[in-house]
Amino acid sequence: MTQAPELDVITLGRSSVDLYGQQIGGRLEDMASFAKAVGGSPANIAIGAARLGLRAGLVTRVGNEAFGRFLREQLEREGVDTAMVATDPARLTALAIVGVRDDHSFPLLFYRENCADMALSIADITPAGIARAAALVVTGTHLSTPGVAGASRAAIAAARAAGRRVALDIDYRPNLWGLAHLGEGEERYIASTRVTAVMQAILPDCDLIVGTEEEIRIAGGAEDVRAALLAIRARSRAAIVLKQGPMGCVVFEGAIPERLEDGLRGQGFPIEVYNVLGAGDAFMAGFLRGWLRGEDWRTCCSWANACGAFAVSRLLCSPEYPSWAELQHFLGQGSAFRALRKDPVLAHLHQATTRRPQPPFVMAMAIDHRPQLEALADRAGAPHARIAAFKRLAVKAALRVAAGRPGFGMLLDDRHGREALFEAEGSGLWIARPVEEPASRPLRFELDRNPAVTLLEWPVTHTAKCLCFYHPDDPPDVRAAQEETLLAYHEACRRMGRECLVEIIASRHGALGRETTAAVMQRLYDLGIRPDWWKLEAQPDDAAWAAIARVIAAEDPLCRGVLLLGLEAPLPVLEDAFALAARCGVVRGFAVGRSIFAEPAESWLAGAIGDEEAITRLARNFARLVEAWSRVQPGRAAA
Repeated sequence: MTQAPELDVITLGRSSVDLYGQQIGGRLEDMASFAKAVGGSPANIAIGAARLGLRAGLVTRVGNEAFGRFLREQLEREGVDTAMVATDPARLTALAIVGVRDDHSFPLLFYRENCADMALSIADITPAGIARAAALVVTGTHLSTPGVAGASRAAIAAARAAGRRVALDIDYRPNLWGLAHLGEGEERYIASTRVTAVMQAILPDCDLIVGTEEEIRIAGGAEDVRAALLAIRARSRAAIVLKQGPMGCVVFEGAIPERLEDGLRGQGFPIEVYNVLGAGDAFMAGFLRGWLRGEDWRTCCSWANACGAFAVSRLLCSPEYPSWAELQHFLGQGSAFRALRKDPVLAHLHQATTRRPQPPFVMAMAIDHRPQLEALADRAGAPHARIAAFKRLAVKAALRVAAGRPGFGMLLDDRHGREALFEAEGSGLWIARPVEEPASRPLRFELDRNPAVTLLEWPVTHTAKCLCFYHPDDPPDVRAAQEETLLAYHEACRRMGRECLVEIIASRHGALGRETTAAVMQRLYDLGIRPDWWKLEAQPDDAAWAAIARVIAAEDPLCRGVLLLGLEAPLPVLEDAFALAARCGVVRGFAVGRSIFAEPAESWLAGAIGDEEAITRLARNFARLVEAWSRVQPGRAAA
């Protein structure tokens, strides 16, 4: 008896790194920068399906190098099963270079000569592996050479033997079949009896066949679309889905009607076309969500067309595909924006539901301080250059306390913490970095730099942090300046794909009442600022924390939460603040600095203690706060 499937769907075939030119309207020759993303139709479909809640897997090969590891890691972050993603020791991961010339021209170069995924073979296919999924999706490119065609046919045979369903995404690229020049990746259709014969050989084994008009023509072997559909129907009882771009799609479940319009039509969505590449893969993911969950054809078409609309309205492929929450919001509420990428509500939903996983709690040592450590160095008679070495010791102390456990982090700066950042990167620590000029009011960015330029130089795993001194009773001109700068910061984070932390300190310029911090947060939410994290000072009582929680619940339930800051309070005072804050469910940890490092830094800078003693004292203070937080968070803290 065949076991129940563990997965909903497994896709088979291409996997590549896509490099998208970021200068829209230019030639590839003139591109100055590129954005990196997972690519390849089956990889895109798997990610799109996973984002919609399907249990998806991928059968492919990647290279034993950085790009291959990137593909595997990103697939796993997206929840895609990689048990059948093989690492090829002899070949590199495929590349695709993509540009957007205008809304009709998308120059595309494939670097696929002897690439890893085209070495997929029958040896990579195990019947048990294929039987893990309720359905198998094969794609046209992996029928283009004898080796990959053999792997595809073996997978289809395994699926049929296990009683699983088979879907074909025709995915026709003439130059990947050797029918067009290597530089003509944009070419969509060249008639070929060879391609048609290969496609038609597998049609009888398919339950679902999906393609554009050009792809239906190549699979059917006819120039007329209806004649091609009739030829496919003569060989297959599969449901056939004809994709028609902005017009939507048509499903033919049985006989092909005289007029194609008499098929079951799924209406498209009137949105701006920004980049069509990858839209078909998003469409397939949406259709699979309906098809595999037993929805009717109209629902399948609606979800598929909506996913395609998201894709064509944004630049990249799989990173831009909608999550289930995003898709449902769009179908239920619509959008006032023809260019969906400009809809701030959808943009926030997209960012918040597709961001990288992080531990639910963070306990961080904050040592991004600049003038404070410079003052300590001056008092000790030490050169400022020594501060960088101390921050490296702080990283060692944080790692000692973390001991490889998740949920620990650091705040580090670029001015004195560059070398410390290098040591912390890749260590498993959550890392946040400031962009503000220390103590500036009105708020300014460090060195008056555009924050987007700053963020461009950071690893994508680093969280941006901006401290703003803001009180509701500030003069109107000060509030306006603060808000304008915070808006620029928030926009830069979103444009550059970095998580955003906003730190608010109100008590420096006014009384801290029960509603003070909540009022500041409400004002920033009203402006459209929705940070991933807030960093807030200790509040006077439970009522103040409850007000903060109400604002977050009403404005952004997807917010990661609040980190408690220290404001140089003695450790016993902080422990009491932890106990109060812990009763508020939105507080998810702490990021404390001078309470941990002030005394060890002053002693070390003065030469009174050595490196090991400094590390020991830093670790002891940090561990005390970790223990205090863990004590008031039974079963919740990362420790």
